[in-house]
Amino acid sequence: MLRIDHFAIESGQHWCIFGPNGAGKSLLASLLAGSRIESGNYVTYGQNFDVALDLHIVSFEEQQRLWQRDNRLDISDFSASAQDQGTLVEDLIRGVRTQVEQDNTLLLDLQQKLGLQALFSKGIRFLSSGQTRKVLIARALYASRGEAPQLLILDEPLESIDRDSREQISECLKQHMTDGFCSLLLCRRQQDILPGVSHLALMDRVGDELRIVEQGLLGEIATGGGFARIVHRLPAMPDSLPPAPEGRRANSQSTEPLIRLENVTASYGELAVLRDIRWTMTADHHVLIEGPNGCGKSTLLSLIDGENHKGYGQDVFLFGKRKGSGETVWDIKARFGIVSNELHNKYIKGWHVLDVVVSGFFDSVGLYDDSGSGESELAKQWLNTLGIEDLQQHYYHEISFGQQRMVLLARAMVKHPEILILDEPCVGLDDYHRNLILQTLDLIARKTDTNIIYVSHVQGEKPDCINQKLSFVESEAGGFTLEQSALH
Repeated sequence: MLRIDHFAIESGQHWCIFGPNGAGKSLLASLLAGSRIESGNYVTYGQNFDVALDLHIVSFEEQQRLWQRDNRLDISDFSASAQDQGTLVEDLIRGVRTQVEQDNTLLLDLQQKLGLQALFSKGIRFLSSGQTRKVLIARALYASRGEAPQLLILDEPLESIDRDSREQISECLKQHMTDGFCSLLLCRRQQDILPGVSHLALMDRVGDELRIVEQGLLGEIATGGGFARIVHRLPAMPDSLPPAPEGRRANSQSTEPLIRLENVTASYGELAVLRDIRWTMTADHHVLIEGPNGCGKSTLLSLIDGENHKGYGQDVFLFGKRKGSGETVWDIKARFGIVSNELHNKYIKGWHVLDVVVSGFFDSVGLYDDSGSGESELAKQWLNTLGIEDLQQHYYHEISFGQQRMVLLARAMVKHPEILILDEPCVGLDDYHRNLILQTLDLIARKTDTNIIYVSHVQGEKPDCINQKLSFVESEAGGFTLEQSALH
């Protein structure tokens, strides 16, 4: 239960709601946004403030909503070119000004400040998660109705963002944090508090209630004991992991590389994404993949895990066999565990947390096969290992984004995959749960024969077991290629 005694945002104030995963930050934001049934009972708005026109939200949930809508409307199967661009970036941004005249000067300014010049003619379904985040920020800032008061709700705007883009976003938002504008930042990590924030409210669980425990000016609250207690919490680490399921085959003793790519290329129409990719991953490798937003990291992963048809007909070798040598896509999936933004987006309403974890045995989105008691028991053990066993009967879509991410890690590991692919696994997690994830991955590397592929935008955020790095480098002929190096 969310219980708020009093909270108010006044014009010109820029609040940060700070707290750990599951503290109620997103619940409070949805209440203020008028999207809860209870909003009408508890929330009042100032004169001339129209919630439908003057309140703008940037969040992963909004990204999921746009992604799902665009995929429902996809007509590529009926197109002669087998392509459907969907909603273009420029149309998405301009579309928020249905009540006021278009402002091309502001649009150009946002385009330049956020580095969106190359994206305006692209469909949003072809953007990376970080690129989509910048587009949503531009859309929210473009929606201004002149003299009308505006409230911008920012749910972790710097997540999934590369270093250069973080600076662009921070500077752009700072310039808009003026007296005639107010904002509400939802934040889990001290380093992600934006420079323009003026006020701070701490949220936490108190018994069975989610509450604001302190609020006031940023300088006063950030130097207090309550803030320090939240920031410096440390997880209790397990000393063992749940066992592998019965019948799980041990990793092959073959000396063949786990993954080998030779001069692999991926393009969409005339757009080159990856060019002449070479990469070898052996049984003693745990790999870090780094690169800017939109460079093709997710495309690279989809070439090897069975999702992307462009991996066929090229020199993509998995576990010693050329991809497309008679195996099914399910044979490939059985050997991988995956945590990614794309998988996260596919889980919509209707699934209990325990069902989501058990579905990892079947590599399905949701649970459609009868599962045995042994599978359910292993799923519960992984939830317990990650400290979220109390969520097993909750609906997945009702828990926080960060808690959903933890559930996806449990889903990926229940079958003890040969390769665990982690595409930004710490997105949406506070420092407590990031430390838990990273230390658990080191335990997985030590205690199991699972090899790890880890994608991150955050400098220095990787498990200690990582011993190889793949860096994306722009190719003179277009697209990106890879450089592989050892880490000591």
